[in-house]
Amino acid sequence: MGVLLSQKITLYYDRFKDISVTFTKEIIQVTGLLTQQIHLKCGNDFWPCVVYSASFEGAKVVANVKTGLLGKLQSTNNFVNLRFCFRPPGETNTVTFFVAARVMASTPYGNSQDVNMFTIQFSNRPPDDFIEIMGRVLDANVNSSKRKEDRIPLTADNMRKLNILSAESAVFIQGLPRRCILRDLSFSGSKIIMMGVAKFLLDKEGAVRVDFNDPRESFTIKGKFVRAENVEGKKEMVALGLNFDEGAVPMGFKIRLNDMLTSTRADFRGSGTVEEA
Repeated sequence: MGVLLSQKITLYYDRFKDISVTFTKEIIQVTGLLTQQIHLKCGNDFWPCVVYSASFEGAKVVANVKTGLLGKLQSTNNFVNLRFCFRPPGETNTVTFFVAARVMASTPYGNSQDVNMFTIQFSNRPPDDFIEIMGRVLDANVNSSKRKEDRIPLTADNMRKLNILSAESAVFIQGLPRRCILRDLSFSGSKIIMMGVAKFLLDKEGAVRVDFNDPRESFTIKGKFVRAENVEGKKEMVALGLNFDEGAVPMGFKIRLNDMLTSTRADFRGSGTVEEA
């Protein structure tokens, strides 16, 4: 492991160790959690379970208790190993590891008689792979708020760093796609150039598509046009500022922008990223 990666993992752990992440469908997708490969190991036996949430200090998992799990926990004094398995986007190999832990509480899940929610406390700091995967999500979420106005001009160099192959894209207005050129991106919005008349587009709702490569991903982000101006020398063109709907910004998009911003600290020195802490 490189020195910079080791430092980043340490910073992730210190900064986020008590923050719990709920494994929604989106979080499962961006982390690459393989839900069918998650198990509780108790003694020499394995029980399938679902990770409801996790932090660097513990987790909450849901498991069937009609299979003898509660009795087995009593025989091991509630000590378990939680098996995680990830395949991060763009990777071909899986990352699998066990985290030693102890069950601190068990309560029925919802109204079910068969399923319990287990509160688990990790016995030690979890593996670096887990801290890196979850820390990347947490860091992107924090910086998407802290640095939401930081704009990334889509120069050739920045497009290479972001793995954006072309500034040509599409914007959807009233559900209809129209060609556009992306000029910049931020956590909170984008500037685009397209054919049109400023006064007819200002305050309209729209959605812009952003295509990434390696791995191939496409995000269509909804928002509202809050600024519009004519393009000098191009009467048929208009420059538009699209302000994203904050709740509609995909986590995968946040991670892409955050990875680029935190990897270019020389260009963004003093802005408070994890790399610079």
